[in-house]
Amino acid sequence: MRVLVVGGGGREHALCWAIAGSPLVTKLYCAPGNAGIAQDAECVAIAAEDVDGIIRFAQDNEIEFVVIGPEAPLVAGLADKLADIGIKSFGPSAAAAEMEGSKGFMKDFCARHDIPTAAYARFKDIPAAKAFIAAHSAPIVVKADGLAAGKGVIIAETIEQANAAVDDMLESGTFGDAGAEVVIEEFLGGEEASFFVLCDGETALPLASAQDHKRVGDGDTGPNTGGMGAYSPAPIVTDAMVETIMETIINPTMAGMKAEGKPYKGVLYAGLMIEDDQPKLLEYNVRFGDPECQVLMMRLMSDLLPALIASADGVLKDFDLRWYDETALTVVMAANGYPGAYDKGSVIKGLEDASEDRDITIFHAGTMFGENGEVTATGGRVIAVTALGDTVAEAQTSAYKAVDAIDWPGGFCRRDIGWRAVEREQS
Repeated sequence: MRVLVVGGGGREHALCWAIAGSPLVTKLYCAPGNAGIAQDAECVAIAAEDVDGIIRFAQDNEIEFVVIGPEAPLVAGLADKLADIGIKSFGPSAAAAEMEGSKGFMKDFCARHDIPTAAYARFKDIPAAKAFIAAHSAPIVVKADGLAAGKGVIIAETIEQANAAVDDMLESGTFGDAGAEVVIEEFLGGEEASFFVLCDGETALPLASAQDHKRVGDGDTGPNTGGMGAYSPAPIVTDAMVETIMETIINPTMAGMKAEGKPYKGVLYAGLMIEDDQPKLLEYNVRFGDPECQVLMMRLMSDLLPALIASADGVLKDFDLRWYDETALTVVMAANGYPGAYDKGSVIKGLEDASEDRDITIFHAGTMFGENGEVTATGGRVIAVTALGDTVAEAQTSAYKAVDAIDWPGGFCRRDIGWRAVEREQS
């Protein structure tokens, strides 16, 4: 089977790494790919958002299956356009992808279908938004309605911070069209978890759990990012919790989307807050998380590709996936300055030495090859150093040992990925 993966980040490297091992694959392409993905697939210089370019490439190269990694081409309707020309793909339709494309849509959907989530309101008017903030006090959460590359969520500790976030989005246009409307919602306490299901329009198949670390600094401090690290499994997501999440959040979502004429196919990623054994939905994403995808793929024992095809074909019922028992933990190394302005073009050395251990895999995100073949940083989040271990503490130790073997003065990382789970293990 000739397969094309769309995207060029760490998530797509993990997907290519997993798919490349499938005996079903005869040729694997990735558009646009990166320096790490080039080890597993042939990279083609087509941007993930270039829907027409991807369609032409798929037709010209007799692609039989397309795995769409990022949210932007999904929201732009890539899956629909591939279906129109008879090419199967993994990912939701544009109508279903609105679940991530508009936070307001997602919140209204939850209200219509009694899915537990934070109380909220939607605003385009600055005075009305600030009046809502004043009435509800802080901490409070301000979100850009549209796609903002994981940076459109402001957890405001004070009313002043919340008002400033409203001004940035609605007046200054910090997030462009994505911030033309804001969703303001109550702050939820508890512990976050990432919950993933494969969907075929009818059936939702739970995957392994994970926990992401969104804040840029140790101890979950500083601004939100696209993710500075993750580990799987997440101890808070017990078997009983899986049943609760499926019953109260996932199954009503699947039924509701079907009833509204938008049956959901692809992967559905529920960002959850869990407190007192009660999960609430923070947000839905319509693609694998990054860096959660990296730890999920490290733990996946089964062939990924048949599961993705089963999702597209609507035959996930009775499908099963097997997982390794070990913990996987990934540490994201980002360019200095991220999530603000950051430098590009710095050289990363020592990657081969860092990945000598068979339980270490380095997934690339924002990288490319320089003129002399060296790996250079081109993005904010650049590489994800991923380790397996019998415990979270063991995986954490291995991951940071590999991080310390990398020679990259232009980058940094958090030094406490997995800290909650390590504390549980030690208590």
